[in-house]
Amino acid sequence: MPLAVLSASHTPLMQDGIAEDEVRAEVKRGFAALAKRAEEFAPDLLIQFAPDHFNGFFYELMPSFCIGMNATSIGDWDTATGPLPVASEDAVKLSEALIEDGLDIAVSYRMEVDHGFVQIWERMYGSFSRFPTIPIFINCAAPPLPTFKRARLLGEAVGRWAAATGKRVLISASGGLSHDPPTPNIVTAPDEVKERLISGRHPSQEMQRARVERVLAAGARAVHGTPEILPVDPDWDKAFIERLQSGNLRDFDALTTKEVREKAGRGGPEVLAWVAAYAALAVNGDYEADLIYYEAIQGWIAGMAMMFAESKASRV
Repeated sequence: MPLAVLSASHTPLMQDGIAEDEVRAEVKRGFAALAKRAEEFAPDLLIQFAPDHFNGFFYELMPSFCIGMNATSIGDWDTATGPLPVASEDAVKLSEALIEDGLDIAVSYRMEVDHGFVQIWERMYGSFSRFPTIPIFINCAAPPLPTFKRARLLGEAVGRWAAATGKRVLISASGGLSHDPPTPNIVTAPDEVKERLISGRHPSQEMQRARVERVLAAGARAVHGTPEILPVDPDWDKAFIERLQSGNLRDFDALTTKEVREKAGRGGPEVLAWVAAYAALAVNGDYEADLIYYEAIQGWIAGMAMMFAESKASRV
């Protein structure tokens, strides 16, 4: 059965960050175009690769990869709270298939997800409940991170399972591209912050406000050219997009997350989710990946990209 990929950046600053009205309008049109492509594909099942931002996963127990058998949105950064429409039976089958395929995948029957999973769907449909979903968390923020090769192998294993389901499966990736949010490092963080990285579930309203203010301030400084973070790098982003479009996904194997963090920022490794998603699609053969939208939006601390891809055979 056919597979397709929908991939898009998310950002906590999409609602209140600094951007010109025309940029906001273009982003809105981009998400509308993505939604149209998804509806035309008419998936029976959605499998989504996405990161977390120390909202659902913490250093007390940090898996590289985790499948949600059930999942709930925590509602950060203007997103809604509530349960995701998880296809639990399919999630169990996928987890079993991945283990058999040599992938040591973790599972969660009480996964909590943040804007990294749900924002793009709310922007497309006003809700994250449009399609039956299998959420797959990839650790993109808490070193040591999985390698690009391992993300590719995960994606290929997911793709093999998806192609054999007899269903039309939409594979999604949310994250990236280049961006450098002010995320603390557990090695250098003060004890109070370190404890939040280890076990910071359900922070107080005061802590949430402080976090929001810190990120908003970082975005404002980026707009005014005085960032304390790496600027969004459109050259890096475009090179990454072209690599995806080439279909030569093994080329990513030599890329290290350390290199990505140095060049594309602390949030750059979120592109692990993109590599996994396109690797899943590639098991069906050559694909065509259309760039729907791209803009380096400094005030959002985001290289905002949106793409949709299908196997070439399905377009004949």
